[in-house]
Amino acid sequence: MSADTFLSTGGAAASEPLTVVRQEQSLGAAADLHFALGMLDSAKRGELGPTLRLYRPRPTVALGQRDARLPGFDDAVRACRAQGFEPLVRKAGGRAAAYHQGCLVVDHVEPGTNAVAGSRARFAAFGDMYASVLRRAGADAAVGEIPGEYCPGEFTVHGTTAGGRKIKLVGTAQRVVSGAWLFSSVFVVQDAAPLRRVLDECYAALGLDWNPDTAGAAEDTGTVDLEGVEAALIEAYAARTSLGFGDFDTVARSLQPAAAVSGATVSQRSLL
Repeated sequence: MSADTFLSTGGAAASEPLTVVRQEQSLGAAADLHFALGMLDSAKRGELGPTLRLYRPRPTVALGQRDARLPGFDDAVRACRAQGFEPLVRKAGGRAAAYHQGCLVVDHVEPGTNAVAGSRARFAAFGDMYASVLRRAGADAAVGEIPGEYCPGEFTVHGTTAGGRKIKLVGTAQRVVSGAWLFSSVFVVQDAAPLRRVLDECYAALGLDWNPDTAGAAEDTGTVDLEGVEAALIEAYAARTSLGFGDFDTVARSLQPAAAVSGATVSQRSLL
């Protein structure tokens, strides 16, 4: 069974396993973001099968395309850099989201003939699975938008702290092209304070309302760490589809050189 099959959205041949690759070292904030698009392009061309890429990112604020058109965008960029976060503009996703080494980024790429039609079902299925992953890892987790959250979404995975505060734990975005899809997710596991600070300054510069109390990490809701979340994620996938394990460098070499290593900074107004 392919990963797309268990999501009931159509996709790769049922006999093709999902290949898990761990990226041990960051390529740089922009190149890490751009690499996922290289994977998507390769899957679209039939050169890359179902692939799950896992990595821990450098401090990054991924802004949405709507953010880039706001009058305060340049001030937001400066605020992010002052906090030690690299600001980038992405193609997939909504408003600004921040992540760093206390997060786990999950890029799931699949070729699929029904890629566009399955978009909403994909959000719902991944939301449910990721909430179960966090619960298995020791966190409190449920699915649904919470009032005032950053980069709001219907299928946000959130948790509740001991004090009753609802916080966002997983942000998801997807990019769909003819014949393939990319579903990117950020699990915020540890050290939420820097994320809260940079988002507060960024959203203020953009003139966007949000509630800083919604920025948190899975560790705020229970005893959980990055290793436990990654292990629970692999277990959840293994329960749903056949897995293989690959080498990140091999995947990188298989992509076109420009897709594998390039990526422009936000100062060039490029969309990643």
